[in-house]
Amino acid sequence: MPSRITLLDEVTASRIAAGEVVERPASVVKELVENSIDAGATSVTVHIDEGGKRRIEVVDDGHGMDPEDAVLAVQRHATSKIRSADDLSAISTLGFRGEALPSIASVSHFTLITKSAESAVGCRLEMHGGTLGDVNEIGCRDGTVVRVEDLFYNTPARLKFMKTTGTELGRCVEAVSLLAAAYPGVSFGVVHNGLEVLSTPGNGDLANALARVWGRDAARSLVGVALEDFNLTLGGVVGTPDVSRPGRTHQFFIVNGRPIRSRVLGHALEHAFREVTPEARYPIACLRLDVDPTAVDVNVHPTKMEVKFTYERELHAAVVRAVTEALRRHGILPELRGGTSVTAPAGQSPGARPSAGLVESAISAFRPLEQGAGVLLPAPGPHDPLDAVTSNEEPLAEQLQGFRVLGQLRETYIVAATKDGVAFVDQHVAHERVLYERLTAKQTGQGIPSQRLAVPLTVSFGPAEGALLEHRLQEFSAAGWDIEPFGRHSFAIRAAPALIRQDRYESILRDMVDEIAHQSVARRLIVDRDQVTIAHACRLAVKAGDPLSGEEMTGLLEQLAKTTNPHLCPHGRPAVVVVPYAELDRRFRR
Repeated sequence: MPSRITLLDEVTASRIAAGEVVERPASVVKELVENSIDAGATSVTVHIDEGGKRRIEVVDDGHGMDPEDAVLAVQRHATSKIRSADDLSAISTLGFRGEALPSIASVSHFTLITKSAESAVGCRLEMHGGTLGDVNEIGCRDGTVVRVEDLFYNTPARLKFMKTTGTELGRCVEAVSLLAAAYPGVSFGVVHNGLEVLSTPGNGDLANALARVWGRDAARSLVGVALEDFNLTLGGVVGTPDVSRPGRTHQFFIVNGRPIRSRVLGHALEHAFREVTPEARYPIACLRLDVDPTAVDVNVHPTKMEVKFTYERELHAAVVRAVTEALRRHGILPELRGGTSVTAPAGQSPGARPSAGLVESAISAFRPLEQGAGVLLPAPGPHDPLDAVTSNEEPLAEQLQGFRVLGQLRETYIVAATKDGVAFVDQHVAHERVLYERLTAKQTGQGIPSQRLAVPLTVSFGPAEGALLEHRLQEFSAAGWDIEPFGRHSFAIRAAPALIRQDRYESILRDMVDEIAHQSVARRLIVDRDQVTIAHACRLAVKAGDPLSGEEMTGLLEQLAKTTNPHLCPHGRPAVVVVPYAELDRRFRR
């Protein structure tokens, strides 16, 4: 009987293994630029065509390789970074697995040109789909050039998961931006289709590097952070609360020179900012930690973006302390006297509410109708296209019929009595659904009303956000904006949707671009062409924490019941939770 188990050939095994390292063009850019940094480069330029789908070329002035090392470098598990398993406990380089180059070469047309200072001539090496081709001597300067063409040409199934050119370009720029923040002494450049989209000076100044990465406006609002402890050194910058973002996209964490993702560090940062950052806003920061390499494990995931710390609790406390002290020095947080904030009553911690029992606290969180006031929700006009939308067949619309608003809970949830039970409505999600359908109806009808600006407003962005906005100007135009490029990563706003107050033009535009530029791949409910409209609705909707009057809450629920899908917001979050009266009777054993 023939064996059912087959030993895969080397080429097939390499293509499968490549999936662990090479997910998209940004993965290639990250791995190649990290190799350049490990090679001691002071200048790294990344050339990209069509978002990296057609060509990626990384040019550096590092120490290069001689021909023998060049041939070894494209073989699996060949590396100059470690010598034995013992070295895995204290890794000090960005690369160390020996998988990047062979993995990339196995799914592309791959060319390596390199020369070391000690070699008289350079070496040119070609690979196609993981198979080694010509290896020739060549005259070239010291350093290395890696050219990757037609990525995933031999694995067509992987091509289906590629995003638009603008999205892939944004992720490539983001990968370089992280490394530019980690190594401000290295000059980085990104050129897309022949046009420069990112350039950092490489003068060692973190603020200068971040000004090119995040834009000048964000860089002007940075506060220095510094802490030296017995087992770690922490440095970097945080942004003042006025430049907070709707997501965690501008939070950079660098451990021993390696950009990483870390829930521990992110939680510590946000803990330090919680008293001065509005709900649903997140601080911007670039924090660098230097710790004992034996106290951090970077060998957790092939992407090397996730690490494990030996002393997580101590690290969390150190970051909170360092960021809190920086905010106090800058006058953003109040100074402490004898362990108590100068703005808090004696015996009460800063930001704490007056002491109360559990029952009193629960009651104080509920806002009955007579106490509501504040945010005015736009009512549908007499000929609003939304009025033509009916949903009598929707179960939720039927449940909301004859509702009676009872009040507002935590200035976030509307509580209403219905014929079937008690409804809890997330006011932001509900309003986002209403606005999304209204904007969509107007977008396909007579268009969204715009307000012309007497004097155009100029707004600058970082390279990733600027490239995305330029790529999507037509979609923003359909949403009521008149925006045109105005120099390097800057744009002139000449008109904005009439629904937006003039003092919010810039903040809403920034939030929209930030959300679209860094949306999670997990948000599969979002239709690509609707992203601008969805972001628009989200930014215009009332927020958690906005007090509403009884009239406003009733009006919002009436409008929600008329939508085609009152169950969910465009992002897929639930709008309403109904607790049936039968469930209440069961809980109370009636």
